Amino acid sequence: MAKTVTAAVVERDGKVLVARRRKELVAGGLWEFPGGKLEEGEDPRRGLEREIAEELGVAARAGELLCAVPFTGGIMSFELVVYRTELLADDFRLTDHDKILWLEPAEMDESLFSKPDRPVVRLLAGREDLPPGLRREGKPE
Repeated sequence: MAKTVTAAVVERDGKVLVARRRKELVAGGLWEFPGGKLEEGEDPRRGLEREIAEELGVAARAGELLCAVPFTGGIMSFELVVYRTELLADDFRLTDHDKILWLEPAEMDESLFSKPDRPVVRLLAGREDLPPGLRREGKPE
């Protein structure tokens, strides 16, 4: 069974929260939607909320499923499950990231994002060139 990794799309005033991974980490220097790997048997929404607390230092509430993206890379394969998420505080304490920004989807340069997150950038920007296998809100594309 493929691993599941979660990600949060946090929207506010037409902008989306993105975070840049610290240089010394895997995919360091690239932007991503915050989230992370689930623990064994963990509910995806609860796991995402735990990851947001660990990585950004704030409480969050995971909402509706936005999409699921299958990813196969050189050393790992997983499904990135993306939820619309609400932050319950703004006093960020970054652990895995060195910078966060609020960007409009049209401002996001897909090439600066980690590969698993790039289809999410395209989806948010309303682009039609979505990858095969991407599921939106639980429906196959």
